[in-house]
Amino acid sequence: MKKPSFLSRITGNSGDDSEDFFDDSSHPAVFEGEGGERHARINTRDEKWAAEEPQGELAVDIYQTPDAIVVKALVAGVQPVSIDISLTREMLTISGMREDEREVEEDNYFQRELYWGSFSRTILLPEEVDVDMAEASEKHGILMISLPKINKKRQTKLKVRSR
Repeated sequence: MKKPSFLSRITGNSGDDSEDFFDDSSHPAVFEGEGGERHARINTRDEKWAAEEPQGELAVDIYQTPDAIVVKALVAGVQPVSIDISLTREMLTISGMREDEREVEEDNYFQRELYWGSFSRTILLPEEVDVDMAEASEKHGILMISLPKINKKRQTKLKVRSR
């Protein structure tokens, strides 16, 4: 005989299967965030989603200079040609793949903390940037993207031509 759930013991309801949603292991609670930001959500994704390989989120530093927004990301172990950078005036997306060069069998590891696989990060930029003047470079495993700000105060005078 199945032990009654906490909810059925409180409500005295033993015949309704609606509380099985909370006891069902196919909908595990997923905890996200830290401290006061920590919350739980019920994972209700279909099995077809579970088959997809998870994607890592790229850690970034973002700061500004008087003329540009600068994004720095650690991309050690990633070939620069395999990094995909998509840019609009308001948004930047960096994605790529860090290939695991299996040197030893899985059973021989004591600890595995490095992330291997695909990664992606989309950043909503704090200001509009000039897409055509953006530059990206990599040195010693650090990706540096310089995004020149659009000068919204710049003015120009137009002359009216007669036809």
